[in-house]
Amino acid sequence: MNPNYDVIIIGLGAMGSATAYHLARRGIKVLGIDRYSVPNNMGSSSGDIRAIRKSYYEHPDYVPLLERAYHNWRELESETGTEILQLTGGLYIGPLNSELVSGSLKSAIEHNLRYELLTNRDLSGRYPQFKLPADYVALYEEEAGIVRPQRAISAFAELAKRRGANLSQNETVLEWKSEPSGIIVKTDKHEYSSDRIIFCGGPWTTHLVQDLGVPLVVSRQVTGWVQPSQPELFSSDIFPTWAMDHPEGEIYYGFPILSDCAGMKVANHTRGAIIDADRVDRNVYASDEETFLPVLRDSLPGGLGSVIEINVCMYTNSPDSHFIFDDYPGFDNVTLACGFSGHGFKFASAIGEALADFSTSGCTPLPMEFLQLSRFHLN
Repeated sequence: MNPNYDVIIIGLGAMGSATAYHLARRGIKVLGIDRYSVPNNMGSSSGDIRAIRKSYYEHPDYVPLLERAYHNWRELESETGTEILQLTGGLYIGPLNSELVSGSLKSAIEHNLRYELLTNRDLSGRYPQFKLPADYVALYEEEAGIVRPQRAISAFAELAKRRGANLSQNETVLEWKSEPSGIIVKTDKHEYSSDRIIFCGGPWTTHLVQDLGVPLVVSRQVTGWVQPSQPELFSSDIFPTWAMDHPEGEIYYGFPILSDCAGMKVANHTRGAIIDADRVDRNVYASDEETFLPVLRDSLPGGLGSVIEINVCMYTNSPDSHFIFDDYPGFDNVTLACGFSGHGFKFASAIGEALADFSTSGCTPLPMEFLQLSRFHLN
């Protein structure tokens, strides 16, 4: 058996790599295991860009976590000299009573965030790229922008290793068990022991833990990269990150063209086909284009152009689409972070810190209570 660790982390994507970093910097003897290389394009943390925003339509309780995440992303940039967070401004577009706009406004007001509420005329004057229904308005947030996943995960992993973390790539966990002496983890290469285990397995969470008490549903998601017919209208110096309620009830989102990207990223946030993480179809089909092109045809005509690339990733969806951060039921030395439902990456720098807190002291000063499993069992 390999030497005992204080903590073993299963999964070294966004959450796992951030947790390894935060534990290692505290001098904790940590082992991280991932079934693929770090970083990789196989789970939920693939691609070059992700959105970050504070006026969080999903729930105001996320805002304090976002404030901490912004702080931690800037700290990671300072430590590495690498740009990871880029502010472009953000637009959240739809009818005033839509979930996207009204929810963003609620979070902004409750947490005293800076924002502008733009009328349809304001929006058309400032961003004529959009062609929208007459009842559409927008909330504009200056502090929204972009996080760079591959850079962030690489930075977390490298800094964790410098501080003594052992990060094992291309190693698959076969089974684990809790014994009076601690946790035993068996992989396809070795057997390890530790005092505590943290599961950050993303779409493979249900393969790693059973009897969670709530279902996790994995879905196939498509993102597209398009070369706009009028690229000069979508550069990051004049065009923001955006999300939009579509008249058909879907939420689309997209980004400006960045200097190091060939085109413009756009995607549909609506849950895709239900899949198994081990059997996801990564082939690209003509029908995949139709998951994201409608918003360009209808609302961003200058952005419509040739499709450069289509990527397939996965969402791990909780029943209410909010995160799960808690001890595994029945264990006080097993913690899991899962169910990020396609909007979790921006929080990774804070989630990793909270998991490190949990592992070393059994609690965290960060406001995580609303993400506990108990919410599913309240009457």
